[in-house]
Amino acid sequence: MVNTYATTATVNSEAKETAFVLWFDEVGISDIPSVGGKNASLGEMIRELTSQGVNVPNGFATTAYAYRYFIESAGLEKKLRELFADLDVEDMPNLRQRGKQARSLILDTP
Repeated sequence: MVNTYATTATVNSEAKETAFVLWFDEVGISDIPSVGGKNASLGEMIRELTSQGVNVPNGFATTAYAYRYFIESAGLEKKLRELFADLDVEDMPNLRQRGKQARSLILDTP
């Protein structure tokens, strides 16, 4: 069974690696590969500024692991790779169209 959620009380590096969601107060700069720079920065702000009286609202980050798990379990990786295989990033109309197709693939997945 996949650990889909980690709580502050149980977060360790192993739990973080397989969590789908992490609270901002559970992440920091070292977690950029898992939650991205903006989310990691919010975690740092909570950790560093809350004790100084700055009110930083808590929230959560969906992890890169959650994204990869979803793409793999939904069978979307091959479809997305094929969709973007010959992509010309200079062709804006085509880029928009393929982006729309990729979003549809993801959003239409049950």
